Amino acid sequence: MFDGELARSPCPHASSVWSDGAVSRELEESNRRMLRARDAMDRDFAQPLDIPALARIAYVSEAHFTRTFRATFGETPHRYLQRRRVERAMFLLRETDRSVTEVCFAVGFGSPGTFSRTFRDIVGRSPREYRKDAKATGVPTCFAMAWMRPSSFG
Repeated sequence: MFDGELARSPCPHASSVWSDGAVSRELEESNRRMLRARDAMDRDFAQPLDIPALARIAYVSEAHFTRTFRATFGETPHRYLQRRRVERAMFLLRETDRSVTEVCFAVGFGSPGTFSRTFRDIVGRSPREYRKDAKATGVPTCFAMAWMRPSSFG
């Protein structure tokens, strides 16, 4: 590649990345905005969060937010939020005796059916099966968390 030539990349911001690795101000600002919204999801995962609210946090339109979030983090905002909620549910199921229904509502799901279906899609087991298996392992929590963390490619 010649100096000053744009790098070829599947990234939608490819025109903002130069061959020497320098990133444009526009891309940096876009990344900051997406991180701001993702941080809000991490912090307030149990609250009702929707695309309009997240787009306002990022100071972009709803369509632009969804497109850019997926391009930046590799998954839709909805899937990211579901995964964060399931990660927290995994902890509560492992470390507390709260019922599955209580855990469902504590992490922000609106119905036990949706919670169980989403949990199974991401983790591969129902919440009850996960709890039973997690308690039976007797492995220190730090290892269990690393081993059982759901991947973003679910």
